Amino acid sequence: MQVTLQMLLTVCPLALLAGFVDSIAGGGGLISLPAYYLAGLPATVAAGTNKLSACMGTVLATGSYARAGCIEKRIGLWSAVGSFVASVIGVLIMKQLSDEAVRVLVMCCLPVAAIFTLRGHGKVERKVMETAREAVLALLIGLLIGFYDGLVGPGTGTFLILFFVNVFGLEDVMASGTSKVTNLSSNIAALTSLLISGDVLWMLGLPAGICAMTGAAIGSRMTIRKGSKFIRGMMLFVLTLLLVKMITDMLQ
Repeated sequence: MQVTLQMLLTVCPLALLAGFVDSIAGGGGLISLPAYYLAGLPATVAAGTNKLSACMGTVLATGSYARAGCIEKRIGLWSAVGSFVASVIGVLIMKQLSDEAVRVLVMCCLPVAAIFTLRGHGKVERKVMETAREAVLALLIGLLIGFYDGLVGPGTGTFLILFFVNVFGLEDVMASGTSKVTNLSSNIAALTSLLISGDVLWMLGLPAGICAMTGAAIGSRMTIRKGSKFIRGMMLFVLTLLLVKMITDMLQ
């Protein structure tokens, strides 16, 4: 598939915004995946190319949070293991579906992401639990969200933050940082599967990935500096974006 200047101008600015949003509150795929559809890519190629650019952005964001000590390592490790395995399964199922079915599935999952984001959360305290129980819960969360990420994608980071806050009592910034480890694992697994099947448009994904990394660098630094209130504000932005997209699609 030939990459045109119009495709680059369509995808790259939105990839930068997606990297910025995703590094803060998750939900970057809500911006970037529709951008690839808008550029005219088939659903599986859009998914693969989106995973490439998202993976690049998430690598940078993960590094920023790790350097700042904003990752709960044990939770991140076990959830990452679960997400890697389940993401591959999700991708395999996704590739068996038609382009139209994948697009419909994405749209059906958006309201669920909106509801969870809207619920939000209040002030929480770190929950003390047995190491084995914490590991099992983290693994189960990774399996659930990893499968969703491989099959659908958008909203993955937001779901992870909500789970980590409500299940483990992680503070918002720590939850955001830990979610990046899990998200990176599922992205790598999904990207590997899509690379093997040739569903990645490199000449579009790499420039978009550089833009996503730029957005992620800005977003992660702002989050670490500004804290929880900034994350919650960005999650409301993601919700608004979801609602606008749903209304627009309904009117088309």
